Amino acid sequence: MDVQSRDVAPRPAPRSSVGRTVDVEQAEAALVEHYPRLVRLAYLVLPPTLRRGRRVLTAHALVQRALPRRRASAPVIPAQSAGRDGDPGYAYVRLQVVRAALEAGAPTRLLAWPKRAQLPPLLPQVWGLRLFPRSGGADELALDQRLADLSGPARAACALRGLERLPDGDVREVLTGSGVHGADVTAALREAAEVPAAQYPLLGSPEFDPCALQARPTDLMRRRQHGRAVLAAVAALAVCGALVALPGDGWGPDGAAAPAYARNPAAEAALDPGRLVKISPAAWKTSPRTDFSVWPARGPLTGDAALLRRALAVWARPGGTVQVSSTPDTPSGGPAGPPQLLYAGEVDNARVVIFYDGLRIARYAEPKDGAAGAALDFARADGASGADAGALVLGRADGNVRYLTAPWVTKAGERDLTKPGAGVMDLTLTDGITSPLASPAARAGVCTTWNVLLLTDAQGTHLYSDLAELVPARLTAGRPAAPREATGAQALRTWAPFACSLADARGQGVRTVNAWAYTRQPLPDASGSASWVCTRAETWRGDGSRVLAQFHTPGGIFGAAVAKAGDVPACGPRDPHVLAGVLWKSKGDHWYLLAAGDRQTASIRATGGVRGSGRGHLLTAPAKQGAQAGLEGRLENGRTISGLR
Repeated sequence: MDVQSRDVAPRPAPRSSVGRTVDVEQAEAALVEHYPRLVRLAYLVLPPTLRRGRRVLTAHALVQRALPRRRASAPVIPAQSAGRDGDPGYAYVRLQVVRAALEAGAPTRLLAWPKRAQLPPLLPQVWGLRLFPRSGGADELALDQRLADLSGPARAACALRGLERLPDGDVREVLTGSGVHGADVTAALREAAEVPAAQYPLLGSPEFDPCALQARPTDLMRRRQHGRAVLAAVAALAVCGALVALPGDGWGPDGAAAPAYARNPAAEAALDPGRLVKISPAAWKTSPRTDFSVWPARGPLTGDAALLRRALAVWARPGGTVQVSSTPDTPSGGPAGPPQLLYAGEVDNARVVIFYDGLRIARYAEPKDGAAGAALDFARADGASGADAGALVLGRADGNVRYLTAPWVTKAGERDLTKPGAGVMDLTLTDGITSPLASPAARAGVCTTWNVLLLTDAQGTHLYSDLAELVPARLTAGRPAAPREATGAQALRTWAPFACSLADARGQGVRTVNAWAYTRQPLPDASGSASWVCTRAETWRGDGSRVLAQFHTPGGIFGAAVAKAGDVPACGPRDPHVLAGVLWKSKGDHWYLLAAGDRQTASIRATGGVRGSGRGHLLTAPAKQGAQAGLEGRLENGRTISGLR
């Protein structure tokens, strides 16, 4: 979130960040946003006795293992922050990274199990290549040699001073929290002082960047010898397997599917490619239904019996090498009867088959050069109709996504949700397939854009977002009881500051996301007015909803999520009410608790670290930095509601 400097809380000492409760999602968001910095920090702290390539992979592994194992409740009303300043999630992950890097450099002890960080990382792995950072100049080389002469805690102290720009008091707290004892902390700080502060800017150079890498081959002669041995072993296993599992009567090879040891006539009928349901291209024009059941079978390979056989067999019996994924609570078993074929064809560098069985969408993909590396993805789609059945993800490649659209879609386009005034870029439609458009599904780092899909049919224009699933999520705006398509000018302005918050709903089986601008609030000290928006993500399974209360101040490009809740009726059609609050710093350097409910809120009361009450749906109360408070509201009908947490 981009905010003015007066809105940014000062960096807390590590004890305040580590001591606060951090949930998995908060830590994950910090790790993804600041991943390059955390990997650089781990690389600097790891012992120089490791080869550069090993240090690179170990640094990535340590950062990727830094998330907490369990969730915990977040503070009641968090203070606004920007970047990593004041972010308890970043402070937690940074502490775990420093601790693991120091453990990796600790000597192993006889008759004692090595710690996890001391073992070679299982992931990530790179075969056939050596990866190492780019070489710097003479100054960087001298600094690298100087760091190599330091102890592990001293290297950590240098990295925290130079890279994180922490004062010595905070460095001491981080080292202590990482398991370094008091006397060793003092010695580490004294040892780190031998590195001149003028060299600290060099820590940000490519010499110490394990995310910008060079690649060189490993020993080619040794690889050739090992490759021959592996091929001989594989050939022997293949001969043995052919002798043990000679095919009997059947339909042919099943590709990446696991062996079938039992025969079930009903199951075999469901997997017969000759019995697949194929809808005619004109059926949707006369059918009263507008769901996946009237989608025609499209693609140039709908008559490829061998491909369809492999796809059905892998669906029923995915082998050990098949990558299987499914949205939450989506069954991944085989079809109960012959499924409907929606698509079979080549997409980018893969052959893709998409089925529908009335409950689920199943997508099978295999490389063009064989069935090795096949993937099988599932998503729930029961009850989808009209705009909810407007598109499916056909394939992703190079950060782009292609969609297969409903037969009633007449036009497709792409727009940036963060820029409501920008135009729409038209996408070509070929047999219902869109040209590639940029996808935010797998994007890491700072969010600056969020590209969405626009589809036009006889009922109007609809907006969709790729959330890393087979079925894109439909975006709406307005009051929960009567949401509208998020394609109008007002709806686009509502969504623009909060588009990046859609990342919170990725991979959750989301069906729709609604944004409701429920009020505006005047800010103290003549700072303008802020907008309050509630976004609610509904899932295909009916439960698991995700609600975010978000706050946007004047001058900021993006809003901030100040409260989050799951499986609550708030901000939804069953309970169209919401109450949330945030600590905010004014232009006059004064702290306030700002709270807002929807228009039917008659009064608000603050308890805990901030005391205050007021009539109406807005509350402004003086507060202190870091204060925590609870919120209670009373509706006009007398009912009591609590603030989102």
